[in-house]
Amino acid sequence: MKKKLLIIAGLLVSFAIGFYLNSVVAQRSTTGNIEKTNTEKQYPMKLGAFSISLNVKDLKTSKEFYEKLGFNAFAGGMEQNYLIMKNGNALIGLFHGMFQGNMLTFNPGWDENANNVENFDDIRELQKKLKNNGLTLTSEADEKTKGPASLMLSDPDGNVILLDQHR
Repeated sequence: MKKKLLIIAGLLVSFAIGFYLNSVVAQRSTTGNIEKTNTEKQYPMKLGAFSISLNVKDLKTSKEFYEKLGFNAFAGGMEQNYLIMKNGNALIGLFHGMFQGNMLTFNPGWDENANNVENFDDIRELQKKLKNNGLTLTSEADEKTKGPASLMLSDPDGNVILLDQHR
């Protein structure tokens, strides 16, 4: 009888310890007890509207494909060799013969409808922050200018990122 009581007591204690440890781990994960990166400790960068820019072989064929996914032409034109396609707030740029590969594109100062946003980080401010964060830029904005400018960099996997400010 004592043996059964000891086994039951051991199981109850094990269950109680497991329950306690599980609740502590769950509490840590919901309270954000994860170390933040340097970028998160600073205020977030306002990169603007996001789109993916695709280098396409045939603009007409790509347009028809993305229309079947619910996208509509939003900007550009066939005669200009590019289209910006929109579905809700999702944007895809289709570009024929303008650049190699595909790019992630951000437009500081614009929302997803190409409307100006009042508060945004100028491309030159973003450039300084990116450099301060230890990133290497493949092209840079002229820091002596104002208005439209762009910069480029690549992520660790070689994906090209374009920040393209139009105003």
